[in-house]
Amino acid sequence: MMKELSLQLGLTPESDCNYLPQQRDQLGVVMDQPWLTPNGYDLLISSGYRRSGSIIYKPMCKHCNACTPLRVDCSQFTPTKSQKRQQNQLKKLQWEFKQQLDPDWFELYERYITVRHASGSMFPANKQQFFDFIRAPWMKTAFLHIYENNQLIAVAITDVFPDSLSAVYSFFEPEHKLSLGTLCVLLQIEVCHQTQRQWLYPGYQIDQCREMNYKVRFVPHQKLINGEWVG
Repeated sequence: MMKELSLQLGLTPESDCNYLPQQRDQLGVVMDQPWLTPNGYDLLISSGYRRSGSIIYKPMCKHCNACTPLRVDCSQFTPTKSQKRQQNQLKKLQWEFKQQLDPDWFELYERYITVRHASGSMFPANKQQFFDFIRAPWMKTAFLHIYENNQLIAVAITDVFPDSLSAVYSFFEPEHKLSLGTLCVLLQIEVCHQTQRQWLYPGYQIDQCREMNYKVRFVPHQKLINGEWVG
């Protein structure tokens, strides 16, 4: 627990938003080293912060508040009809929650970036850039692996807290017929069930961004509105 709950933030320069092209992006970055711990980040993620590598941040844009923190109540999760069908698809797959990545992870990641994000900042795929993005030396992180006929088809990087999990990033076979991104979330919810963790933090919900508005499909969930988690 923090001896003091003071929090010093630094503001990044404004830049073009990656999710809403008409908006400008600005982040508040945590500057206090004592917060860069599992306990510190546990408190901050429940207050709407996220991490990229070792950097803990929160959107603080001057003219936009579209990024809304969201968390799924895994203890009460009720799958939709579509999600039930997707859960049934898992019967044909195998999955495992591991402490390390499989040796062949990069080939899958490279295909994913090349097909899905060739115009993004992570192309071309680079191992060091990837690890800088997903690792924090002070955070316990695990790796959900999904297999089809013993072939790796998806990975979900997941931060592990005492009462919750946080979805950091996922990549998968980019042209697979199954909705592997959704299956990653469903399995992270399942891990929460199995380990009696209540919450899954899937990141910020952005209603106007198609790539980022899928999170509301997992119910029940709460959104952080004016400092309060609202169901």
